Amino acid sequence: MPTMAQKSDPNSKLIAENRRARFDYFIESDLEAGIMLLGSEVKSLRQGGSNLGESYASVEEGELWLINSYVAPYREAKTWGHEERRKRKLLVSRRELARLWNATAREGMTIVPLKWYFNERGLVKVKLGIAKGKKMADKRATEAKRDWDRQKQRLLRHG
Repeated sequence: MPTMAQKSDPNSKLIAENRRARFDYFIESDLEAGIMLLGSEVKSLRQGGSNLGESYASVEEGELWLINSYVAPYREAKTWGHEERRKRKLLVSRRELARLWNATAREGMTIVPLKWYFNERGLVKVKLGIAKGKKMADKRATEAKRDWDRQKQRLLRHG
């Protein structure tokens, strides 16, 4: 009996992606972290109202925090709503926290959120990247390489 193709899990879904991060930073490694959210925030994220564009993660007082991330207000939660740009605690193991703290202690390293998503179990996760900032010349080189790759694909397609 033939098996049917597996459907994608309705719980797992990309919420927001920080596409600019790969342009502004060299991503050296990445890791997955949980996040502590309020109910109105989760419902708002299910509707797709969020932005990671100007956010970053920071180790403060032995805890990891996501700072300046935007979650749109959930209209149905009038009384028990949430602040749109509040600090949100990220959940990582002690070993990962120590590794992140050491990475940020080195010069020029920062923790950048790359994307938010719902995993298979329906939990919100944040993919963090340990990154080093790019200089303007590096950004130009990245852009030139991307343009050349596009041109090369065009030439290969059209002969």
